[in-house]
Amino acid sequence: MAKTVPWKNSCLSTCSRSQRRYSSAVISVRVATRLMATSLPSAPVAACYGISVARRPVFQSFDRSQLKITRVAMFLLFALVGTSLVYAMLEGAPDQPGSDKARMIELVVPSAEAVWHEGRVWTLLTGPFIEIRILSLLFQGLMIWLLLPALERWWGPRRFLLFVGLTALAGTLAGTLMGLATGRNVAIVGLDPTLFASAIAFGILYARQPIQFFGVLPMTGRQFMYGMIGLVALFILIGQDWEEGASMAAAMLMAAGLTTGKLDPIATWRRWRYERARAHLKVVSGPDGKGGGGKRKKRGTDERYLN
Repeated sequence: MAKTVPWKNSCLSTCSRSQRRYSSAVISVRVATRLMATSLPSAPVAACYGISVARRPVFQSFDRSQLKITRVAMFLLFALVGTSLVYAMLEGAPDQPGSDKARMIELVVPSAEAVWHEGRVWTLLTGPFIEIRILSLLFQGLMIWLLLPALERWWGPRRFLLFVGLTALAGTLAGTLMGLATGRNVAIVGLDPTLFASAIAFGILYARQPIQFFGVLPMTGRQFMYGMIGLVALFILIGQDWEEGASMAAAMLMAAGLTTGKLDPIATWRRWRYERARAHLKVVSGPDGKGGGGKRKKRGTDERYLN
């Protein structure tokens, strides 16, 4: 039989205890180093090692899933860009009578003279889908891609399409009326009124939502709305483009009414249908020739109780 050597067992146990102490010390140093290196360490873990953590404001990273465009927004983008490219590829100058561009402007572009003097009322609906300025076209395409999908996800395609149609119609109608008042024949084109109206709706629906404007500037939805209002007012006052200002203001007011519920065309239409159906109802005469089905028999039970 082999003899047991006591001093070897005690030496091994002493070595294992020292190794455990060394490894735990190394782990503690590594964890403390990582916690001190990170900008926002975990508070419970840091408290275990006696490290005080100072809270810093957290800025949310850009959500790439928001770059996915929705169905109606994609349709608006293709309609705007496609019609504008067709106009750009036509020959001739827009102020040259008989040219291709001049004929297209007569067919689709709304203005005070075209709508109220020549009777081309349909241009109130076609004007938002053409943009003759390249920089405005790029800006509108970018805003359609980044802003409109959030509203379509909130409302759904049907209500969002109603919002786009009403704000675009309000913008072109107010712009042409202002041109009629000022005596200037200004073309009201593009989706600028609808896009700035969408900024109003976004600021109301996502008032406290933290966003990053173009992925760079952090702000809330309400701050974004106020910034857009100030930007529109500044450009209108500098350029003195009162027709464009009336178009923007009408679209923004329409957006505020639709978003807050002060204007609800769907509820108004349903209420009108209900009142119309109710007007056709008639009172059926009872056995005695009077309305209401005759007199009811008085019950012997006390009707104050259920049973």
